[in-house]
Amino acid sequence: MKEYDYLIVGSGLYGATFAYFAHKQGKRCLVIDKREHLGGNIYCENIKGINVHKYGAHIFHTSNKEVWDFVNSIVEFNRYTNSPVANYKGKLYNLPFNMNTFYQMWGVTTPAEAMAKIEEQKAEAVAKMKADGATEPRNLEEQAQVLIGHDIFEKLIKGYTEKQWGRKCTELPAFIIRRLPVRLVFDNNYFNDKYQGIPMGGYNKLIEGLLDGVDTQTGVDFFADREKWESMAEKIVFTGKIDEYFDYRFGKLEYRTVRFEQEIHDCANYQGNAVVNYTEREVPYTRVIEHKHFEMFGADVEKIPQTVISKEYSTEWKPGMEPYYPVNDERNGNLYAQYKELADKEENVIFGGRLAEYKYYDMAPIVEKVINLWK
Repeated sequence: MKEYDYLIVGSGLYGATFAYFAHKQGKRCLVIDKREHLGGNIYCENIKGINVHKYGAHIFHTSNKEVWDFVNSIVEFNRYTNSPVANYKGKLYNLPFNMNTFYQMWGVTTPAEAMAKIEEQKAEAVAKMKADGATEPRNLEEQAQVLIGHDIFEKLIKGYTEKQWGRKCTELPAFIIRRLPVRLVFDNNYFNDKYQGIPMGGYNKLIEGLLDGVDTQTGVDFFADREKWESMAEKIVFTGKIDEYFDYRFGKLEYRTVRFEQEIHDCANYQGNAVVNYTEREVPYTRVIEHKHFEMFGADVEKIPQTVISKEYSTEWKPGMEPYYPVNDERNGNLYAQYKELADKEENVIFGGRLAEYKYYDMAPIVEKVINLWK
């Protein structure tokens, strides 16, 4: 009989949630992580009394009451509502695209005026595309303009997207932007979900609650002594890179990654909002996150005289960098399918999460997936 029922490789949200339910079922679990802390990419670092989202902003949102009630049973969530702002050459626009955005863009004040302007620009984009001999959008630029028109594309989509992907919109496939939500109401709430918020006290509270009573080890690399770790448990839950698990047998999957520049400012309120996107191509970063706004509202913001911001730079991933976003093109799709075929044959290994499934996940679907797995 082995020492543990489950060895869980990776202490992010998938691994920690799996460990929680396994532990509740009386299973013996060991969670290991090569980082020096638990929590994966939702880990928060406390700086100046502010919970800084170390690996990028994480906002929990869901319409699934079971998921919402579950995470709140671990730690109470606050009422944070995601309402990002776009900065284009010093002018601010509300996101997602709604009546506030259309008023800021064109000065229109009614839904009918806004829709007329959008339809006029969409028709121009379709006519231009057909004049070039195309019947369907051939790239992201054409697709976006057919959906929303020239003005919003040029000011709020083009530069941001090109920074995010590291290539021109005319070089990106149309399917990346199949739809663009348009709201003909004055509503800046980015998500349509019924529930959203941030754990009170930061995401570390959620991870600590999920892993309460579970054996954990940090600063250990599964691959540095793979035989030892595999011998310790009956089954493995693997949340790392699927291609690395199979020793890159078919080649390496590609990612986009993000670099963060963190700054402390001697003011209580730097930008007045948690998330400000910089949508012009000439500004090198994609957005600025001011972390205190995730957990401090109204006058509470002034209680801490300093603030912490993070500037985000999107870049090509190289080995040694942190992989963030799967590159969903034909090459990587085919490559992942080969690894998935191998994974399906592994009887004593569960592959789960963003890296193991080569799929971008929001947090709530991860929790929901693990809940259903244990059901």
